[in-house]
Amino acid sequence: MAGTLPFEKRHKDGSVWAVGQTLAGQPTGYWEWFRRDGSKLRSGYFECGKQVGEWTTYDSAGQVYKITRMKR
Repeated sequence: MAGTLPFEKRHKDGSVWAVGQTLAGQPTGYWEWFRRDGSKLRSGYFECGKQVGEWTTYDSAGQVYKITRMKR
């Protein structure tokens, strides 16, 4: 996506906490959050800084725990 900037935030221990991209300072596109052990915690999409579509939460083994559909 043109004009987007990569985004990465880390836990205090240096492990990756969140990755995604921003557009005009707002989250946009696909994002992922991780636990300190590196396992994926949650993933989903943003449009204009708002959560859209289906967001997936994962258990500590990496299996889908639940899917939440965001309201527009």
